[in-house]
Amino acid sequence: MKTTKLGKTGPQVSVVGLGCMSMGNAGMYGSSTEDEGIRTIHEAIDRGVTLLDTGDFYGMGDNEMLIGRALAGGRRDKVQVSVKFGGMRDPAGQFIGLDMRPVAVKNFLAYSLKRLGVDHIDIYRPARLDPTVPIEETIGTIADLIKAGYVRHIGLSEMGVQTIRRAHAVHPIVDLQIEYSIASRSPEDKIFPVLHELGISATLYGVLSRGLLSGSKPTGPKDFRNHLPRFAGEAGKENGALVASLKLFAEKLGRSPAQVCVAWALAKEPKLVPILGARKPSQLDAFDVSPLDADQMGELERLIPKNAFKGSRYAEEQMAHLDSEK
Repeated sequence: MKTTKLGKTGPQVSVVGLGCMSMGNAGMYGSSTEDEGIRTIHEAIDRGVTLLDTGDFYGMGDNEMLIGRALAGGRRDKVQVSVKFGGMRDPAGQFIGLDMRPVAVKNFLAYSLKRLGVDHIDIYRPARLDPTVPIEETIGTIADLIKAGYVRHIGLSEMGVQTIRRAHAVHPIVDLQIEYSIASRSPEDKIFPVLHELGISATLYGVLSRGLLSGSKPTGPKDFRNHLPRFAGEAGKENGALVASLKLFAEKLGRSPAQVCVAWALAKEPKLVPILGARKPSQLDAFDVSPLDADQMGELERLIPKNAFKGSRYAEEQMAHLDSEK
């Protein structure tokens, strides 16, 4: 596994990271056992993956505890742990808002350190922009926590251009977490140019568009993809035809659709890091790929041009809260 540096001041990480959201009781994409999740993390580390991504609200803390158990026994020093914070849930598990106040930041961090069983977090990032709290206050608080030794680096998630600039003016930002795939290319227009200008990397989630591009479908009533526009109705049917074209292209290359999607991202933005979700070790085969060459990129983008996929990446209400879309 090759490595790359996050931003100008960030850590050296594997060129592909492991997203842990779907593991164990987090269950965003259906059921998964904790043992499977731990085996997946161990196998990923053995393959050279060093970047693990989670959120303190994934499984309402269960995901962090799973990672903590997976890293126990000498694996902590082999990885960088990236944590999103600030999303709040009620006892039923429903999202009820954001809290990025300085006092809340310190509280969230304290519990993450405890659940993960670590003395510091490598990259700490607000999950979304809290419109009631200036981003300068949130980033300034994390900067203080860096001085205290509890955090190493600061990242952002789904932030827009002006917010990125304001945050970076307070403390160097090493990466922005943003959805990016051959089905979701809007960051190319405004966000990536600013990241390149400021020397900020990006960790790219949704590279498989939540499994859509690999042919995955919702697995049951608790699978949140049931509520995503790209999987439903006429949009789902039209997108299915594009996925079929992608599958034929992948077969011609002797790769899986998932491997092609990762190879496309690595070729399109070679300094940015795809974050791939996996629930079991067999899904890690998509991590070990080389970028597409220029001819392959041209052919794939003729088959699937920009904005070809129908439907937004989140439901309308969620899209309205994304600073990155403004």
